[in-house]
Amino acid sequence: MRLRVEFTTEPFDLDEAPAHAVVARRVIESAELDAVDVGPFGNTAEGSADAVLTAVDALLRQTLESGATRVSLQVNVVDEEGGR
Repeated sequence: MRLRVEFTTEPFDLDEAPAHAVVARRVIESAELDAVDVGPFGNTAEGSADAVLTAVDALLRQTLESGATRVSLQVNVVDEEGGR
């Protein structure tokens, strides 16, 4: 099974990336995921169910420890061709 995760961390800071946003980027980019897209207002990644769930666990733990006050995420099952 493949999963797609979309997430944001808060609070936002438009002038400088907060520590929790930097941590989120590091966690997602270092995970064994495909099609990673990290941006200022939302982030998306896809991969196997195990890889996505492992990354989500690390993402939640590490961003909250780094000052995030809210993490919004959505996880969707995607077909093997990469569509919904």
